[in-house]
Amino acid sequence: MALALDPAAQDLLFREARTANAFTDEPITEEQTQAIYDLVKYGPTAFNQSPLRVTLLRSSESRERLLAHMAEGNVPKTRKAPLTAVLSYDLDFHERLPELFPHAPHIKDAVFAEETSRETAGALNATLQAGYFIVGVRAAGLAAGPMTGFDPEGVNKEFFGDGRQRVLMVVNIGKPGPDAFRPRSPRLAYDDVVTVL
Repeated sequence: MALALDPAAQDLLFREARTANAFTDEPITEEQTQAIYDLVKYGPTAFNQSPLRVTLLRSSESRERLLAHMAEGNVPKTRKAPLTAVLSYDLDFHERLPELFPHAPHIKDAVFAEETSRETAGALNATLQAGYFIVGVRAAGLAAGPMTGFDPEGVNKEFFGDGRQRVLMVVNIGKPGPDAFRPRSPRLAYDDVVTVL
């Protein structure tokens, strides 16, 4: 028997979902963010390395620190969103590999001894996890507004001063407000993307 989400769930996660640009004032609870993470953590990564780190900006002070580094067009929606997540990757993710990949603990040093290999793998796998994060937000009945319009160096210095984490994207989270969604942009057709050999 094939496993499949029912069409309503598929619509919620993919067909009807959009990037949100406006949110209601309804707060996002710690229980909601824990529920999102409890879904996201099961997404696969190479060697189960799990390099994604999530910094939740709940206070107005933390939000103002971020706004100083956001592109002008992203400032108003980030200021008004009930919750903003800064998604980053941990350059020291390999330290947890003996715990996360216990059947091959030697991977920590055999594959990831050099920081350059950790940077490449961390960025790739955390970006994959960021995709799961967006779907997890939608699965929790909320809307996500992912953005890359910011000064990465400024955000890294502001929030990750020790240089051990690197920002990937910023995601506003909340219940969609009026005019939250623009019309859906076109997508490429199957035959434009898929090659069968």
